Amino acid sequence: MSEVKKATRDGFGDEIVELGKKDNDIYVVDVDIGKSCKTGQFRAELPEQYLNVGIAEQNAAGVAAGLATCGKIPFVVTYAVFGSLRMCEMIRQEICYPKLNVKIACSHGGVTPANDGASHQSIEDMGVLRTIPNMTVIMPADYYAARKLVKAAAEFDGPVYLRFTRDAVPVIYDENAEFEIGKANKLREGSDVSIIANGDTVSIALKAAQELAAQGVEAKVFDMHTIKPLDKDAVMECIRDTGKIITVEDHNIMNGLGSAVSEIAAEEGNTVVRRIGIQDQFGQSAPYERLLAINGITVEHIVETAKKLAGK
Repeated sequence: MSEVKKATRDGFGDEIVELGKKDNDIYVVDVDIGKSCKTGQFRAELPEQYLNVGIAEQNAAGVAAGLATCGKIPFVVTYAVFGSLRMCEMIRQEICYPKLNVKIACSHGGVTPANDGASHQSIEDMGVLRTIPNMTVIMPADYYAARKLVKAAAEFDGPVYLRFTRDAVPVIYDENAEFEIGKANKLREGSDVSIIANGDTVSIALKAAQELAAQGVEAKVFDMHTIKPLDKDAVMECIRDTGKIITVEDHNIMNGLGSAVSEIAAEEGNTVVRRIGIQDQFGQSAPYERLLAINGITVEHIVETAKKLAGK
């Protein structure tokens, strides 16, 4: 894992320009926060493929749905809290029900908005949207993962929700890494315990695995970048090889990654799951690392939890 840090929203901003240059059916539907969501370069270089509907997320969903019926591939771009909750009814009725080819690309996922406070910290979004039929839900772990998964989303036929970080996060992958929607990336082998993480928590999970190895506990680590459809085979491997799973997410532990993994574990049996994430509480105005610590999303807490599970 590199010491370099880059926000995943930057990966989206760079990749969407490249995609738009290659395919003039790629559109950006902005809600007047392009500076924060990194669509400025797209607007400057591809103005004919850019629409700004103003601060009107519900209208953006409708405009994108209309573009999709005409064969375009629109990306609605906004903050995660608005691109999920504010647009939710329109996503259900106008995008997912008719299964239109609309992508919703959102920055400021989880508590990465930090000092912006609870109103801008989206802790429910992936859980809400994964319950809507026909929706695919993705959170990349780093800059390169973001670029590859944005490209994969553009090539995928159907509604996709992409969640990015505002803050810079460690670079895990390189530009040659491969990604497939619905298939987790195994980052580390282990036989004592399994750690399944996504987005900005993947780097934390990897650091915890390194610390555990130094203490004699071998942890398998998966980057579960796609929450829906969840990679059942990866979860089954964790059940078979370790029987002990820790999920780590920058999202409410209710109905997020931990819940999705627990659903499979409950059906299959023979495993124990511990969920680390936002403890069903709103955020507050504070530094990003402080907000993670308040919710136990730390290397130390993962290590402690894993050692207890492994009986060491």
